[in-house]
Amino acid sequence: MLILSKVSKIYEGKVAYRALTDINLEIEKGEFVSIMGPSGSGKTTLLNIISTNDMPTTGEVEIEGENPHKLKKNALAKFRRNELGFIFQDFNLLHTLTVEENIVLPLTLDGTLVKEMKEKARDIAESLGISAIMKKRTYEISGGQAQRVAIARAMIHKPKLLLADEPTGNLDSKASKDVMNMLEEINEKEKTSLLMVTHDPQAASYSDRVIFIRDGKLHSEIHRGENRQAFFQKIIDMLSLMGGDGNDFSSVRV
Repeated sequence: MLILSKVSKIYEGKVAYRALTDINLEIEKGEFVSIMGPSGSGKTTLLNIISTNDMPTTGEVEIEGENPHKLKKNALAKFRRNELGFIFQDFNLLHTLTVEENIVLPLTLDGTLVKEMKEKARDIAESLGISAIMKKRTYEISGGQAQRVAIARAMIHKPKLLLADEPTGNLDSKASKDVMNMLEEINEKEKTSLLMVTHDPQAASYSDRVIFIRDGKLHSEIHRGENRQAFFQKIIDMLSLMGGDGNDFSSVRV
């Protein structure tokens, strides 16, 4: 579903900075994968390249057999709208719009009929438990609700790949748990492939496997198996092994 072959990223400047080195990565359809590593390890750069917000210096990115980096501007915009969904730490919602208007934003860009947009928004709001706040503005709702709205917006056009950047970063532990349960459910029900960058071992323990990145290189990976508690402990152990600043990782326990 997603294949990265020898992806490297060098930022030119007075002193060139190598953010990623020869990243080979494969994610299967319907897989839920987390990326972890110390601050400055290259996690966000990797996500930006996969999301087409940044170009690799060398190497290839393939999503569903297509290299989006080779598409022309309009075709790329359409590809991002139809194939990819995005969830951010700070929600990226528009405060001038209602919750419903935020959710249907990707459909308005595609020129979808209003009736169809309202139906899709109603269905997804119901499944995410946010029907009661559809007419509210985004500054009138809680952080947990805002992240549900962001998930609804990301899922409204049923993307094949959902990219999440620290989705629980601004949430308390209960809201974090709710959001992660929701993402796990979307992954299982819709078979949407999910790639998440996180500092939070608890959030990472919901995924099928965790890939650890350090100094721009793949360091190691671990798989979940049956027991999430045991997987959580493995993640903690690996983070300890990798070292790094104590502030780099959330200390939340399951």
